[in-house]
Amino acid sequence: MTEHNTFHKVVVIGGGYAGTLAANRLRMRDDVDVTLVNPRAEFVERIRLHQFAARTGDATIDYGTLLGEGVELLVDSATRIDTATRTVRLASGRDLHYDYVIYAVGSTGATPASVPGAAAFAVSVAEFESARRLRARLDEVPLDAPVTVVGGGSTGVETAAELVEQGRAVTLVCGRTLAPTFSAPGRRYIAKWLARHGATVIEGGMVTEVRQDAVVLADGSVRPSALTVWATGFGVPQLAAASGLRTDALGRLLTDETLTSVDDDRIVAAGDAAAPSGRPLRMSGYAAGPLGAQAADTVLSRIAETEPAVIDLAFTGACLSLGRRAGVRQLARKDDTAVNVYIGGRAGAVIKEVTCKFVVAKRIRQEARRPGSMGWPKGGPRPGRRPSPAGEVASP
Repeated sequence: MTEHNTFHKVVVIGGGYAGTLAANRLRMRDDVDVTLVNPRAEFVERIRLHQFAARTGDATIDYGTLLGEGVELLVDSATRIDTATRTVRLASGRDLHYDYVIYAVGSTGATPASVPGAAAFAVSVAEFESARRLRARLDEVPLDAPVTVVGGGSTGVETAAELVEQGRAVTLVCGRTLAPTFSAPGRRYIAKWLARHGATVIEGGMVTEVRQDAVVLADGSVRPSALTVWATGFGVPQLAAASGLRTDALGRLLTDETLTSVDDDRIVAAGDAAAPSGRPLRMSGYAAGPLGAQAADTVLSRIAETEPAVIDLAFTGACLSLGRRAGVRQLARKDDTAVNVYIGGRAGAVIKEVTCKFVVAKRIRQEARRPGSMGWPKGGPRPGRRPSPAGEVASP
């Protein structure tokens, strides 16, 4: 670390994969005062929430084992960023002064108001509190009662697989295609595994209504459902919009390719809540770490009065668990386009588990021990990127 005289206050909003890593990486300089604001006292491994709900694994970690020396954890929620006074207003009523903010609020589940009964009767698995509710509901529902999982993406498939492996009668309603980000061979493997374990998969079916004991599909059919799990669609907290900062249609903070807000160069975004050049990367734990590191590097460059680097991240594919004994490792091109190569079965499960552990042990904890040590696959600047505002502040 380099010694300096003037302290720079950085407030990191959000203690998920991106925010926690960014907080640790900021310690590359010893003149940076880092406060991590998070509504929970424990770190939540979102990629394990389906395990937590099914009681096949845990999903929380003590921040004391993750944060480097000097990072202050403040258990609270940010309600507004006041760019004029450079303060973050907290739900407790406290104000935090900042020189820079790293906006890493992550993503949330989104139960559509357009589907009658979804908000009242469906349970999400996207956040810790909703996964805890699902866990409690599963304890109440008989093992042979019909369960419907809505959503054919990774969250839906992993949740359905976890439950069907326990012997539950599961129907997975995909909306369009099962595992749409996977290759055709990968999707076929997933479909065969689910069928072999007794799950019913409905592709191209839309749930138009959720009832207390059933779901209604777009074709008018009514399927019994003692418990409905909503595992499709994501939103983001509306803190940026509430603070007068420009966002995309979903509410993600609009930034340039250095992850700097287009409205204020003292606010830098990371993770699921960032929309660089209006073209956000896929919401994923894979991207969160590098984006957290990039955000920290951008702040450190601004402090050092050097030009921040642009996003440089290559995707390599995705992992998906199928219960506790099988999984799929899908390979992809650098631009996140799946290729017709995957690793399934027990090997796929091992790769998925190693990947989950890697995110925490080899990324977050390594940054806590050695700030600035994390690396990631590089793919070069994104094509068609917008130029950096070069410190120019725009009006909301």
